[in-house]
Amino acid sequence: MLSLIELIQQLVARPSVTPEDEGCQTVLCQHLKRLGFAIEHLPFAGVNNFWAKRGKKSPLFVFVGHTDVVPTGPLNKWDSPPFVPTIRNGQLFGRGSADMKGSLAAMLVACEKFIDEYPNHSGSIAWLITSDEEGPSVNGTVKVVEVLKNRHEKIDYCLVGEPTCEEKLGDTLKVGRRGSLSAHLIIKGKQGHIAYPQLAENPIHRFNPSLSELLSTNWDEGVAYPNFQQTSLQIYNIHGGTGAGNVIPDNIEVKFNFRYSPATTAKKLEDTVENILKKHHLKYQITWQRGGLPFLSSSGQLRFACLDVIEQLTGITPIISTTGGTSDARFIAPLGAEIVEFGPCNRTIHQINEYVSIDDLEQLALIYKEILKKILCV
Repeated sequence: MLSLIELIQQLVARPSVTPEDEGCQTVLCQHLKRLGFAIEHLPFAGVNNFWAKRGKKSPLFVFVGHTDVVPTGPLNKWDSPPFVPTIRNGQLFGRGSADMKGSLAAMLVACEKFIDEYPNHSGSIAWLITSDEEGPSVNGTVKVVEVLKNRHEKIDYCLVGEPTCEEKLGDTLKVGRRGSLSAHLIIKGKQGHIAYPQLAENPIHRFNPSLSELLSTNWDEGVAYPNFQQTSLQIYNIHGGTGAGNVIPDNIEVKFNFRYSPATTAKKLEDTVENILKKHHLKYQITWQRGGLPFLSSSGQLRFACLDVIEQLTGITPIISTTGGTSDARFIAPLGAEIVEFGPCNRTIHQINEYVSIDDLEQLALIYKEILKKILCV
């Protein structure tokens, strides 16, 4: 039988910073092939993806995940090297340990134990894995989904192993996500000497009234959408000036992002922003990037199975949530599958000294196995 600890150590030891995979998928596929999965490698533009499937009958239960990780940040701030998996006080430290190589290890152990106990289970099991989740997400899951859609492959149930829990394993089950919309805005002015402002046009000053209105706008127009936080605008970069202390800049660049609920749409947000800019007579250009649509998965057999198993094994009733950033679940949702996201605690993801609890991973593997049992052994 697979050793969960050895497996996660093998994965964390590989520096698979987006879009690199560094052999992580080879490790997973070797074990999946041994378990009877047919492996299909689907690379796109340097991104490694694979689709592995065991069985041909419905329903189809799919594990979704990613092998890529975010950059480490300053190496000298880590207590141990980020790609040297290190166990201290029951925690395994390393980049990607929580997001989400720990979940991948738990999924694989769960599949092995489930297939060992129920080799003739009903339905089918599949894996959809990419190395392009933490980056632009344009050559990963979204491309594999296009392949599946074109050949009419129907996914009934989908479990994404993202780290969802806040304080304790079992406290949060995600069933949807807000959409993401980003903008790159350039406000144009006229450069000049700072002592002669009447001969220039300061774009920073000109933008200020629009900025105030953007930050005070209720983007959902007072509509509260069930299970979703309200739409939020966050400005994450403003840049202007030449660096000289006596020059009024000729333009400023502003970058911001919306995380939006189904109470609005990307088109509506774009139109509202541009109407505000026009109302204040700004000279500008703006580029939009739509990162993903909001979705809310229906409540069905998979959600009920997860709630039942998690409560039985942890003693905790999970909160149903749609918080957090985007995930690859947004690409699966249009296929009509019932989707849940469940994984370990997320308190250290994308941080220096990222870690995951070994006890939590062992319990997570058992939870995944019991969910498979409830779905495929009915």
